[in-house]
Amino acid sequence: MRLSDTITWFVCIIIAVIMIVCSGIQLDSINRHRQDMNLIIDKPENVPPSLAFATVATGAFRGLVVDVLWMRADRLKEEGQFFDARQLAEWITILQPRFSAVWEFHAWNMAYNISVAIPATQPDQRWHWVKNGYELLRDEAIGKYKLTNIALYRELARIFQHKIGGVSDDVHKYYKLQLAKSMEPLIGPADNEYFDKLAEVPTDWREIIKDPNVVLLIDALKSADEEFSEDDKFVINYLSLRQNSGRFKPAAGRVIDDFRGSPALDKFDVFARAYELRKTWKLDPVLMRELNQTYGPVDFADPNTHLPLDWRLAECHAIYWAVMGLKVNAEKKDEEYNPIETNADRIVAHSLQNLFRNGKLFIYDVPVEVRSDDSMQETQMRILKDVFLRPDLRMFKPYNESAMAIIGKYKDVKGGPYQSLQNGHRNMLKNAILSFYQAGHRRQAQQIYNQMRELYPLDEFKSPSVEEYVKMRLHEEIKDLVIFDAKETILLMLREAYFRYAVRDDDEASGRESMAQQLWDYYQSKYEDTNRIDLPDFRVMRYLALRDFFNDAQYPPNLRGNLLGRIKVERPKLFEQLLEEEKKLRKESEQSD
Repeated sequence: MRLSDTITWFVCIIIAVIMIVCSGIQLDSINRHRQDMNLIIDKPENVPPSLAFATVATGAFRGLVVDVLWMRADRLKEEGQFFDARQLAEWITILQPRFSAVWEFHAWNMAYNISVAIPATQPDQRWHWVKNGYELLRDEAIGKYKLTNIALYRELARIFQHKIGGVSDDVHKYYKLQLAKSMEPLIGPADNEYFDKLAEVPTDWREIIKDPNVVLLIDALKSADEEFSEDDKFVINYLSLRQNSGRFKPAAGRVIDDFRGSPALDKFDVFARAYELRKTWKLDPVLMRELNQTYGPVDFADPNTHLPLDWRLAECHAIYWAVMGLKVNAEKKDEEYNPIETNADRIVAHSLQNLFRNGKLFIYDVPVEVRSDDSMQETQMRILKDVFLRPDLRMFKPYNESAMAIIGKYKDVKGGPYQSLQNGHRNMLKNAILSFYQAGHRRQAQQIYNQMRELYPLDEFKSPSVEEYVKMRLHEEIKDLVIFDAKETILLMLREAYFRYAVRDDDEASGRESMAQQLWDYYQSKYEDTNRIDLPDFRVMRYLALRDFFNDAQYPPNLRGNLLGRIKVERPKLFEQLLEEEKKLRKESEQSD
């Protein structure tokens, strides 16, 4: 061997030794960082012994095991074996929790595939799987493992916006009811002042107990009932006590009575609700307040003021998580066009659009005839809760401003969705014009029509008169009636009928009311699938439309007063029906409370 070869060989050995020593020195630091980032899963739990053994035995080849499981899960999905695919996906999330795609698959499979594999006669079981789907993403992928992939936020928002907020599922109204019932105790009076309190109240237990007056309340409840002895369960038990005192000892209820109206009880009550929003729903009241101020319905008495969103509705949760995903993605400073980011923007716009069309939630009792368990021949009546959603015209401005901002965002993006976003916005403007016009708000309808003609100068918008355009659209609406259009059109026709009646345009008022009745009859006869019909009795719809008219601050008070007086004097039969409906609904509301 030549001397030069020997020297080269010797130098290579020295370099190799130095590199090994340096990498060994860095190993402890790398492992600490991996541990901090939850990247080390050396002891997977809740997996079969055979899988755990294979995982430990393969060591560095764990990725290969995951690949095999993933291919198997995908094949099971294609074969329709959703439960088995769900089990494999769960193992993959345990073995590689940083794998975002499997979290998406797992949540989607539970919320969409497994849920609908259960008969519609078991809505509670379906809801269980839908809930599992969004909780997996919200609590595990995003909450526990701190994954920041925008696709996870997008999928979470989509479950709320499409699965719960949409009508594709036969028991969608059950989902909406369960979400509303869960959120209702936490949103309080739902005014801006309340959300200010939620955002500003202390965020953890150690802060709230610094107030000596609050400590007196806490100590009193602990003495009254041992259920309050554990601090980590105190808040949830307190909220349960406020909703159903029968679960606890009478002494606990007396404590609440003793502190009722006190600053201590008011402060802790807000703290408990904010704490539950953060802990269970993973909703930050500070961001909720920000979204209220940005996307909340406008106050017609002061168009510059936004009222709070109704957080009982799935669309509000969809907006929250879509915005969270957009915020997280913005921090990565990725300037390339990302279709998933566009999807998140679309979810915000579509959710606001849905709130415009279905943003007022009404929960009412429905008598249902069921067969007795003892005899298949005997039946008995049960009262079930149902939901009815109606248009909220106050949501147009938030939608319009948001849609215009999103369109502007993608205007110069090559290959972006600029054209499709414009098409969606134009179609929404066309519907909004009809909605405002039918509700009697001609000035707003004309303003929106002017905006549409300026932005989208098409032949169908040639006429400067909104009246001519509305006549054309009404003809199209009746000819091509669909579920959403029917409900929205009937309610808004009734509102316009009341408006015209208030201004003594009786012929037009009668025509609108008659057309609304005809559309209701047509809708009921056209759709035989009662699971998806979202129309109560016509008398209920007439009452709701009249109530919306009276609560609409855009109508002068004297106009609303004149309408009630005319109905009472000139249409006593209708007035009696409205009173009966109001008493009935008020009684149902009191029973539900």
